[in-house]
Amino acid sequence: MKPLSQKELACLHWASLGKTSWEVGKILGVSERTVNFHIQTACRKLGVHRRQAAITVLLQAGLLHTACPSIQLALCPAKIHLPQPAETPTPAP
Repeated sequence: MKPLSQKELACLHWASLGKTSWEVGKILGVSERTVNFHIQTACRKLGVHRRQAAITVLLQAGLLHTACPSIQLALCPAKIHLPQPAETPTPAP
């Protein structure tokens, strides 16, 4: 198994918590496309085809848990503000 970069581990960490690529991008301050790139690269390095398989490999190897605290401290802002969906205006009577 080839070593994964910090960004690849960070993307897979957040994906393992159920975050979408868009949400991971907002958390890490990168585009959704960049997140997908990092996840695809990690999948190639791990020899799997899907993000869930990559997460499973890292969990079984014990690599995802050991990487989490450093990822949270190094790559995550203190406060994360995800945009809220726009409210639909109510029609005036």
